[in-house]
This record gives sequence, structure tokens and C-alpha cells, in this order.
Amino acid sequence: MKVAFIAVCIIALLFIGASYYFYNAYNKTQSELEAKVADMSQEKEVEISRLTDTYDRLVADMKKEIEMGQIKITQLHDRLSVSMVDKILFPSGEAEITPEGLKILERVGSVLKNTQNKIIRVEGHTDNVQIHPRLQKKFPTNWELSTARATNVVRFLQEKVGIEPVRLQAIGMSEYHPVASNKAEEGRSQNRRIEINLLPEPAEEMPVMSE
Repeated sequence: MKVAFIAVCIIALLFIGASYYFYNAYNKTQSELEAKVADMSQEKEVEISRLTDTYDRLVADMKKEIEMGQIKITQLHDRLSVSMVDKILFPSGEAEITPEGLKILERVGSVLKNTQNKIIRVEGHTDNVQIHPRLQKKFPTNWELSTARATNVVRFLQEKVGIEPVRLQAIGMSEYHPVASNKAEEGRSQNRRIEINLLPEPAEEMPVMSE
């Protein structure tokens, strides 16, 4: 009986010690997670503040074009979008940027170049009018036209503005993401556009906190 009692006591002490160890380890892990979450929240606030500064600069620099309805700039938390109607950048049905369009892109790009930790994704959008037969050899569908336009904008931002290519993305969206109805010319003119979107760089996943 005495030996059994001692054995039970030893097991109980081991159990208590193990429980104490894991309890401390759990509390330490929770504290570390909470500290990391707090740091990430603070970093996010700083990131949004920087983006707001970028938004303010763009709005000030592009005031004339915004008032004319040629450019629209929006910010939502840590994302920013510059939407430009196609007529200020491209001739109808073409993908080569006009001299005036190059000047506008240089002004926009010089602001975006100074942003930090952002992917710059250029999207080409069209209306739903099919490519004119005389242009179909070069651009069989709106997919090719929207992609070529986005690519040319990205190349300019890299080669002439000096934005790091690793930050740039070119995407053709064709006619499938309209912002207005294609039933009237006014709506179609809004759908023919280039959007330059500032997006957060891929980051580590948010730590999961246990309940």
C-alpha cells in the first residue's frame, strides 16, 4: 500500500508539473499572438494613412481631369483605384498610347512610384461592342484589345516612369466587368477604361487565436 501510495503521489506531482508547464506555455503563446496582432493592426493603420496621402496627391494633381469626368480616383481602406476613360489614353480601337495619354500616365505613375508595399495592377476594360472587321486581324476580340492596352500601360510605367516590374501586373478584363449599362453610348464610354489598382502585397496569414 505504501509503495502504491508513493507511486500515485509521484504521478500526481508529474501531472501537476506538466499542467503548470503547458499552462505557462499557453499563456506565453497567447501573449505573443496578441502582441503580433497588435503590431499588425498598427502597421495596417500606418499603411492606410500612407495610402490616403497618395490619394490626396493624386486628387490634387489630376483635379482638371477629375472635373472633366476623365479620371475617377477612389480609396477603400488599404486599396486605391485610378480609373481612366480610354479616350484620354488611346485612339478608338487601338492599343498604342497617345502622346497626351503618355503625359497623363507619367503624372499618375510618378505618384504611384513612391508607394510602399503595394502591387500595381493595371486592368484593361472594354464595352461589349465587337471589334470592327478592319481591326480583327490585330485584335480578334475585346480580350486581345483590353490585354494589349493594359500591357502597354504597364510597359510605360516600368520603362519610362521607373516602377519596379515585380510590382506590376497587366490584366485584360474584356467586356465582362462593366461599371455602367452598355445600352447607351454614355454607359459604354464609362466601360471603356483603364483601371490602375493599388493592392496590398501578399503577406503572412493572420495568426489564429485560440478561444
